[in-house]
Amino acid sequence: MKAKVQSFGKFLSAMVMPNIGALIAFGFLAELFIDTGWIPNEGFNSMVSPMLTYLIPILIASTGGYMVGGERGRVAGAIAVIGAIMSNTDVTMLMAAMIMGPLAGFCIKKFDEAMDGHMPAGFEMLINNFSVGIIGMLLAMLGYVLIGPVMSAILSVLTAGVNILINNNLLPLVSILLEPAKVLFLNNAINHGVFTPIATAQAAEAGKSIMYMLETNPGPGLGVLLAYMFFCKDKATKDSAPGAVIIHLLGGIHEIYFPYILMNPIVIIAPIVGNMAAIFWYSITGCGLVGPASPGSIIAFLMMTPGSDMFKVIIGVLLATGVSFVIASPIVRMAGEKSLEAAQGQVAAMKAESKGQTAAVPANEKLADSSAVKKIIFACDAGMGSSAMGATKFRNRIKDVRPDIKVTNTSVDNIPGDCDIAVVQTTLAARAQKSAPQAQLIFGIVGIGDEHLDLLAKLCTMLEDEERLEVLKTTKDVDWVLEQLS
Repeated sequence: MKAKVQSFGKFLSAMVMPNIGALIAFGFLAELFIDTGWIPNEGFNSMVSPMLTYLIPILIASTGGYMVGGERGRVAGAIAVIGAIMSNTDVTMLMAAMIMGPLAGFCIKKFDEAMDGHMPAGFEMLINNFSVGIIGMLLAMLGYVLIGPVMSAILSVLTAGVNILINNNLLPLVSILLEPAKVLFLNNAINHGVFTPIATAQAAEAGKSIMYMLETNPGPGLGVLLAYMFFCKDKATKDSAPGAVIIHLLGGIHEIYFPYILMNPIVIIAPIVGNMAAIFWYSITGCGLVGPASPGSIIAFLMMTPGSDMFKVIIGVLLATGVSFVIASPIVRMAGEKSLEAAQGQVAAMKAESKGQTAAVPANEKLADSSAVKKIIFACDAGMGSSAMGATKFRNRIKDVRPDIKVTNTSVDNIPGDCDIAVVQTTLAARAQKSAPQAQLIFGIVGIGDEHLDLLAKLCTMLEDEERLEVLKTTKDVDWVLEQLS
């Protein structure tokens, strides 16, 4: 059941995350130019409502259609969601978009499968264009009559439930489920499937929403990392904590602190209570963000904060950090020396389970000469978290030695065709090979631990060494390769 929920959450996040920029643009426009904004402007304010009502649902639906049905699915998804939107323009149809997009892609996919081998010669373009138009039209009609009204009712029920929690000061209890869910990689299902649609509807009405703050507050995780930085008995773990603090707080990559919790699972109490305290504070002070803070860094968090709430939001982050730190510190101090490396392995295994993958795929046997390597891609699930961190660190490592190599990051499903080496998590190997069959895959925990960058740096200059080639051809374990190279 957990694996199914995790997989569902990953699917939802894959539709929403590529379009987070549109939500952020909406948030900035609303924060700056609405009647109660920092610099009210009637002309610029006129863009806020259409962006929320039409642009964002269409983007999400087209992304969902593409995920299931390719380019034709993208077009059909964009057409289909219009019906749901027009059924009630007073409601933001993000949830409807998450249904209409994949449904349209599925219908296009099934139509293409049915027509495979039966397409009359010379009629391909005619049939392809008309099929997208007709299927999209029929689904738009279905969205107008059924999907839109049903999603409006569901969103109204969810919003009413949230308002009951807020009015009775019960919203902090959400952290009891939310913080363990983050460590178990269930946060996408909750955040993008429930929080974002409700938050966007609330922001459209009130100009801000507390729902944007529940999962993205960096304070609870920061408190845990600070506790390890000051009180951990294991030197290696203690020394790794300051770097993790920077990555978590400024980079917004929350998964960096998951291994620290898994080393001592009872530590999970700290971020639960820390986030609970922050949510209670935000509830009683009426705080909210104008758009999603993505990634969950302090920078993004404050940029999405209305000017009138800035001081109160900062207090909430500090409150979450302080409470989490106070609770985590004695637990960390009393715990014995535990291996961060083992906990990172546990995180990798859990993430593999969250993606429905349990086994690594062997690396390609075909290896290029190092002089021919011109492009290295770091790839993770969304292409915006650990891969960005890994690419930046590695680019800085080799820029003086191999300035001719282009190092960048992307999502694992969008590795470019001219990529020579792709650095991916072992659990994403199957998707990486499908995306870029021509590339040599290097498996590791992307962006976590300098030893993986050491390995790749050696590969850039030593791929022509026959002995090392044999080692790399036969292994799937980065740490074992490092041991062989040392």
